[in-house]
Amino acid sequence: MLLILKGVGLLVLALGIFSIFSLKAPKGKEAMSALAGTAIATFLVEAIHNYISGDLLQISFLKDVGLSSGNMGGVIAAILVPLKMGVNPIFAVVAGAALSGVGIIPGFVAGYVIGFVAPIIEKKLPKGVEVIFGALMIAPLARFIAIAVAPVINSTLLNIGNVIIGASEQSPMIMGFILGGMIKVICTSPLSSMALTAMLGLQGLAMGISCIASFGGAFANGIVFKRLKFGDSSNVIAVMLEPLTQADIVTAHPVPIYFSNFIGGGLAGISAVYFGIITNAPGTASPIPGMLAPFAFNPPSSVLMALFFAAIGGITGGLMGTTIYKFFTERKENSLKRQTILTSVLKIFH
Repeated sequence: MLLILKGVGLLVLALGIFSIFSLKAPKGKEAMSALAGTAIATFLVEAIHNYISGDLLQISFLKDVGLSSGNMGGVIAAILVPLKMGVNPIFAVVAGAALSGVGIIPGFVAGYVIGFVAPIIEKKLPKGVEVIFGALMIAPLARFIAIAVAPVINSTLLNIGNVIIGASEQSPMIMGFILGGMIKVICTSPLSSMALTAMLGLQGLAMGISCIASFGGAFANGIVFKRLKFGDSSNVIAVMLEPLTQADIVTAHPVPIYFSNFIGGGLAGISAVYFGIITNAPGTASPIPGMLAPFAFNPPSSVLMALFFAAIGGITGGLMGTTIYKFFTERKENSLKRQTILTSVLKIFH
């Protein structure tokens, strides 16, 4: 129980830090969006082509593609983050090229710092030589930053991830529900569950829970949008495939959506635990990547069963959440109507 409390507490702490950075730090949202893109470009490609196309289908060329992509996390992060922040593409590529062998999170930190430093260097240097001298300055700076922060990353964020992984393995059912519910809420919020799970380096059962919950919880979103009439059919499909596309509707109706998400994601997480789904591709916690990545590490029949029951869990969460929300909403509306009628009657007699 102590490990569960510690795991959940550290997850909430990480989520708090992640939220503050994403919402309050200068260009934090752009940087986190780039980190999520990095996870797709590296971890997801590695999971599918290395383990499925390579190991399962025995296509050696695609296995090489997967291996190459998986080793480029730090490089791609250092390129995409400053690019998303509006840096000169040449400087962004220079920063990434200097980070061979560096992990995704040190690469992310280096890219974020370069995102602010590169424009200053470009502005201060004389026209005509700013690209050459800027490149010569940015390359060693990027690698110095990445190497300097790596020990801190390993002793903080990755340690938090290890505690969550340990808690999931020690008390799988409880953590399946809690972790699955929280990840799906994050997945639907303006934050990024892909970025968070990449930052924490989640693997094994914890990442399997996150993937399956992201997929199953998508059905909770579909039910909520359909039953509460949030948009039309295109909105329903869009929120199921990628919740961030419907951020305006989600932020306008957070209570029924997040409540249903937590229940649906939690039930889907239990499905992942029951069928023993593991995923060693951090950062793939999103409906479509979450559906695909587990096939690289588990028997296809187990994944299909987990996805099937996760979908049922998501639908159940959506039905439960909307039913409870409708009950309290109608009760409140009826109470207001009675008060209005009573006020009108008293005015007549007065």
